Amino acid sequence: MALPYGFALRREWRLRRRRASESLLPLAFFLAAATAFPIAIGPDPTALRQVGPGVIWACALLTCVATVGHAFSVDAGDGVLEQGLISAIPLTALVACKAVVHWLWTGLPLVLAAPLLGLMFDLGAASVALLAATLLLGTPVLSLLGLLGAALTVGLRAASSLVVLLVLPLALPVLVFGCLAVSALDAGLSATPHLSLLGALLLLAIVALPPTIAAALRTSLG
Repeated sequence: MALPYGFALRREWRLRRRRASESLLPLAFFLAAATAFPIAIGPDPTALRQVGPGVIWACALLTCVATVGHAFSVDAGDGVLEQGLISAIPLTALVACKAVVHWLWTGLPLVLAAPLLGLMFDLGAASVALLAATLLLGTPVLSLLGLLGAALTVGLRAASSLVVLLVLPLALPVLVFGCLAVSALDAGLSATPHLSLLGALLLLAIVALPPTIAAALRTSLG
């Protein structure tokens, strides 16, 4: 039986809600890792402003990518993936819904927490707002890339580590453009080109990655 989008979305949300405490661990890791840097660097405002965007973006990248290593393990165990192999549309729907729910539980909290961390790094209001905007554009791409890595490693014990190794090179452009946007603003330049590139990466990821992830799942299960 085909898996409707609405049913797939509700199923993914319920699975996440049942593991709510576990799902909040990535946010705790993000906050703890990013908070450690100002303590280590010291109270120098200039140094904090220089490294702040890069530190926050690097922590966000690792948080998003490292939390999807076993994203398809439950589906593989329940036979949902095998059911999706009957038709390309249901499997793509499962992937799209999983990406949306993963971002709502992982990416969105990072975006909301970024302004607080930006203040810890002595960033100005405009820089903090721009940092949050870059994370808003970039974290969905990281979620989709993480799911691609999870699809290629489904069923493997060391999936989480392999996902990081596979996805990290692909995710670096997102980190670079996100950091460059804030750096350009601090230098008095326009951040629009970097935001445009992030937007282009987001559109490309939304269009291309769900069917690619579905194809990777078919290959892994076939």
